[in-house]
Amino acid sequence: MEKKDTLRITLAQVDIVWENPGQNRTVLENQIRQLVGKSDLVILPETFTTGFSMQAIGLAEFMDGATINWLLNLSRSTGLAICGSLLVKDNDLFYNRFVFITPKGELSFYDKRHLFSIGGESVSFTAGEKRLIVDFMGWRIALYICYDIRFPVWCRNQNETDLMIYTANWPSSRSEVWNVLLKARAIENQVYVAGVNRVGTDGNGVVYIGESQIINPIGKVLLQSDLTGVGMFTFEISKKVLNDFREKFPVTKDADSFVLKK
Repeated sequence: MEKKDTLRITLAQVDIVWENPGQNRTVLENQIRQLVGKSDLVILPETFTTGFSMQAIGLAEFMDGATINWLLNLSRSTGLAICGSLLVKDNDLFYNRFVFITPKGELSFYDKRHLFSIGGESVSFTAGEKRLIVDFMGWRIALYICYDIRFPVWCRNQNETDLMIYTANWPSSRSEVWNVLLKARAIENQVYVAGVNRVGTDGNGVVYIGESQIINPIGKVLLQSDLTGVGMFTFEISKKVLNDFREKFPVTKDADSFVLKK
């Protein structure tokens, strides 16, 4: 994979059709195909095919199912890397799985570690056990899902991350928390952060305001979506800018070492 100093990131802020994978794929494909030549990486919201549904038995797909094959074909035909989470069944267990697919057909995935027990997610799904950092175009990209953002130790950059992605279904009632935590993760880890959230109202009546954004290592919002609007929002980030900042202000040299345990 060619290494690039700059990376064009597209935040897909969409209104997910409740529990209707086919319709969501159709809507997203029309929007993604318009990004050919304008982006490198498209980030979809959490559970982008269904919304934040707990109906794992009826909605979860296999890794060789319709959505994964759709993503592989779409990535290959557009030349865009595409990532986002969906409900997956694997070895008789159900996961909220964040998949990352490149135009070369490379597929990586991360299973949500911190399940939202307040909403019943820990009853329907199995928690992941491993962090994932994808190397794409020379960028080291850490994948996280929604509730993970509240757990800074799990998200800690140990000199192996340049960009953190948080894909989410984050309710508008906790909008301020979303904005604060995205900035905190960027500042404390000296990384770029991309947060992608949906808009609209889901089948449980939960309202989402969007506020998808890209933040730099000093906590400045570089791109913020139209707060409640549907759209594909693109911004280019720079590795040189990131590395220059880290050299001038080498916080990681003073960081504590630690080992994660269950």
